[in-house]
Amino acid sequence: MDFTGSSGGGSDHRQIEESKPLLGEMSATEGSKMGAARCRRPLLHCNGMRYKLLQEGDIQVCVIRHPRTFLSKILTSKFLRRWEPHHVTLADNSLASATAWGACVPQSLTLLAGSTAGTVCISSKPTGYMENSISYSAIEDVQLLSWENAPKYCLQLTIPGGTVLLQAANSYLRDQWFHSLQWKKKIYKYKKVLSNPSRWEVVLKEIRTLVDMALNSPLQDDSIHQAPLEIVSKLLSENTNLTTQDHESIIVAIAPLLENNHPPPDLCEFFCKHCRERPRSMVVIEVFTPVVQRILKHNMACFSGFTECLLFGQDFGKCPRLRLFTQEYILALNELNAGMEVVKKFIHSMHGPTGQCPHPRVLPNLVAVCLAAIYSCYEEFINSRDNSPSLKEIRNGCQQQCDRKPNLPLRLLHTSPDLVSQEATLSESRLKSVIVTSNEIHVEVERNNTANQKMTANVGNDSEPNLIDCLMVSPTCSTMSIELSAQADRILGCYVEILKMLSDYDDWRPALASLLQPIPFPKEALAHEKFTKELKYVIQRFAEDPRQEVHSCLLSVRAGKDGWFQLYSPGGVACDDDGELFASMVRVCNNVHILMGSCYKTKKFLLSLAENKLGPCMLLALRGNQTMVEILCLMLEYNIIDNNDTQLQIISTLESTDVGKRMYEQLCDRQRELKELQRKGGPTRLTLPSKSTDADLARLLSSGSFGNLENLSLAFTNVTSACAEHLIKLPSLKQLNLWSTQFGDAGLRLLSEHLTMLQVLNLCETPVTDAGLLALSSMKSLCSLNMNSTKLSADTYEDLKAKLPNLKEVDVRYTEAW
Repeated sequence: MDFTGSSGGGSDHRQIEESKPLLGEMSATEGSKMGAARCRRPLLHCNGMRYKLLQEGDIQVCVIRHPRTFLSKILTSKFLRRWEPHHVTLADNSLASATAWGACVPQSLTLLAGSTAGTVCISSKPTGYMENSISYSAIEDVQLLSWENAPKYCLQLTIPGGTVLLQAANSYLRDQWFHSLQWKKKIYKYKKVLSNPSRWEVVLKEIRTLVDMALNSPLQDDSIHQAPLEIVSKLLSENTNLTTQDHESIIVAIAPLLENNHPPPDLCEFFCKHCRERPRSMVVIEVFTPVVQRILKHNMACFSGFTECLLFGQDFGKCPRLRLFTQEYILALNELNAGMEVVKKFIHSMHGPTGQCPHPRVLPNLVAVCLAAIYSCYEEFINSRDNSPSLKEIRNGCQQQCDRKPNLPLRLLHTSPDLVSQEATLSESRLKSVIVTSNEIHVEVERNNTANQKMTANVGNDSEPNLIDCLMVSPTCSTMSIELSAQADRILGCYVEILKMLSDYDDWRPALASLLQPIPFPKEALAHEKFTKELKYVIQRFAEDPRQEVHSCLLSVRAGKDGWFQLYSPGGVACDDDGELFASMVRVCNNVHILMGSCYKTKKFLLSLAENKLGPCMLLALRGNQTMVEILCLMLEYNIIDNNDTQLQIISTLESTDVGKRMYEQLCDRQRELKELQRKGGPTRLTLPSKSTDADLARLLSSGSFGNLENLSLAFTNVTSACAEHLIKLPSLKQLNLWSTQFGDAGLRLLSEHLTMLQVLNLCETPVTDAGLLALSSMKSLCSLNMNSTKLSADTYEDLKAKLPNLKEVDVRYTEAW
């Protein structure tokens, strides 16, 4: 049965859909006569009810044709009407059914005159009343059915030549169908009207009416506000001849919808273009500001799968134009007269006036935008990376021509062996230059011959070397200067300043440090002197923060990967202050060196420092830097330096300043005490009384010789990880009992560095975790280990068993590994 055509008779008095207003259609009209009953259309009030937009559902359908003859009037009387159950779908342009009538499943059909048996089945080809879909353009009116003796919960669809009745199960479903049909019909009409605009005044009026309809609709669904935005977005993309004033009028018209909805991708692109072309427009401040604020507050920036999600965030990955719009909006603010002051006020408005930002998603989203913007500044050079020197080539300072692709935009000049020999003769620290040019980018890499020799062993290795290693040369750092375009330079300056602003907020600093810990910047940025110099402020803020969760993020995110600590340390590519920032990293509060005390006071760190950065450390110590003086003293205390001449040079450096002389004298006193402590003699077994403290243990060990001490029990005392400083001085210690003490992970890490001959260790009921227990894998002599009632995990337990071949007795009761 075709409902899309027109018919004569009773349809000519009805108002056609295209000529009716889009709002206010609820005025009373005279309906069709059905039998002896007269249809009455009441004014609908939703009474505050809210409904979900229907896309499909089951409903009873009855079609009544307008009677033209006496016979047809009898056939359409209420006694002969037939109802069919249909699964109806509300598509974008029509009302369709997926139900076919046949001989599938018996089902009782409710008729107005009674009940009879029928069959219904679901088929790909519908039959019955809904054999043909009903176009929304063919539906002249949708109203609630309210005539005398009418069936309950019915809707009436007026179509050319007849009426379609839809009967729901209850009044709520009926109203839901009513509002959904009204919405679908109106949206269909707006799509047609705005797809072929004639006069601009009419178009703007229709857009405003569309926005009002979406705002006042009782339907609750994401598509209610998104559909008008998509219609406007399509209108703007297809009509490129609109003036700037027209654009701003449209933006102002749809502004109410943008307060609670993300703009669709095409609309984001239009907004980006407006920000670039008219950054000083009031639309940017008045309309775009709440939109960007909503994006930053509600967008999900997931940072698992770190590199990709850090740049784009979860929602930014699905719709990167949201990020681009936010990025262009911030750049537009920067173009105002006040410039960065306006950006600063915007950042402050996102944080809020209190000390704690109430929106946890703002910071990750801002960081994602900043990282993506900074990445775009070096995109030209990154895109040429296939034809540019790799990390290994930059580090080695050479490249095989046979490995290069033909017709390259990037050219690498080989070093001359004669020049290398000449410069080596002139000075051991003389550097050799390699020039790399690519369009507007000029890179100069200065390499050290010693570093090239050090990397000879890795030449045959095809794996890409460590990022920071490629950019670090010892003892003199490499320099790489990159020249960006004026636009890229402005973008870089803006977003690095934003990172500085973010680091000034105390509550944001821990999360910001964690997000930046993996160094999520391209190698071109790390090689850019301006970038690393500007970012230095952020790293300085991390170093000055006394909270461990902040300054610990200066370290590498995992083993084998360098962090900001190495990048800005003497010899690092970003170090431009002779190590002043490096000294700040290890100095947090006066004389308390938290970084060194908790993480870096190890032989491994001091060895790497002596190997790569001894010269800068001695220079800083010569200038009176107390942190560097302490580092040199530690090198001497732990016998890091084997060369006698180098030891004498360090001693001379220490004695050249008052602070160095004082700390060296203290070191000599400690060494004399250590020799006395380690002198053969004294007890072989020692047990401290319960309730003893770290100070008690230190006082006891300073009272005589303990060179023969093999068994030490500190069980049920109050000692902490701080006593590890004294324990590592016992050369013969083989058995250590720390049962029920406060000895933690930091102490375990120190023990594992020095007491490699320890055979028995009792950690029962101590607060150690996997972080400290994993360090025990270097104590190959361990044969008995008690980890009862600790936070040991099953994975760490398996790892220790695999790495400790002599381990025979293990107690893991009351742990996860039990």
